[in-house]
Amino acid sequence: AIGSDVRPGPIANAEINVKNAGFSDKISLRLASGLDKVEPDEADDIIFSGMGGILIAELIEKAPWLKDGDKHLILQPQSHAEILRSYLTQNGFRIEKENICEDSGRVYCIMSVYFDGEIRTYPEWYEYYGEIPSCTNPLAKEYLLRLADRYVRDAGNMRCADPTAAEKLYSVADKLTEITNK
Repeated sequence: AIGSDVRPGPIANAEINVKNAGFSDKISLRLASGLDKVEPDEADDIIFSGMGGILIAELIEKAPWLKDGDKHLILQPQSHAEILRSYLTQNGFRIEKENICEDSGRVYCIMSVYFDGEIRTYPEWYEYYGEIPSCTNPLAKEYLLRLADRYVRDAGNMRCADPTAAEKLYSVADKLTEITNK
């Protein structure tokens, strides 16, 4: 396995954990942004977690070798999953499956993704819910309801400044509520 981080502190902590677990001969740690110090033949399964969806999309864009149908991406955006989904769907990546995880009371989505080069047509607001409606995890409904609540709050806060954007968020919140009531 290869682990990378752009900051020296997390790499130093990881080195201690890897050594204590007895995996020093199996895990290589690299101080780098995303996959900058990973060669295409070194990894088939790539995990991006602990960062926002915008950054994940940027890191994928910087590694064109991920557009290989044999590469499997596991993506866990901590924010802006809708921007990541939009990037993926517009760039030929297929979101095969999504699941939900919980950490310290917060819920996050996890995406299993492959590149197949096909640009598909998705239902309206897909980027906001992705494959979560087909997820059987009981946290999926809670995740969608929390998103709906957040979008209603955000829409209320921007109603005067940007009524068009606010209406969009209200519509997304309605769609998420509709999905959870099925």
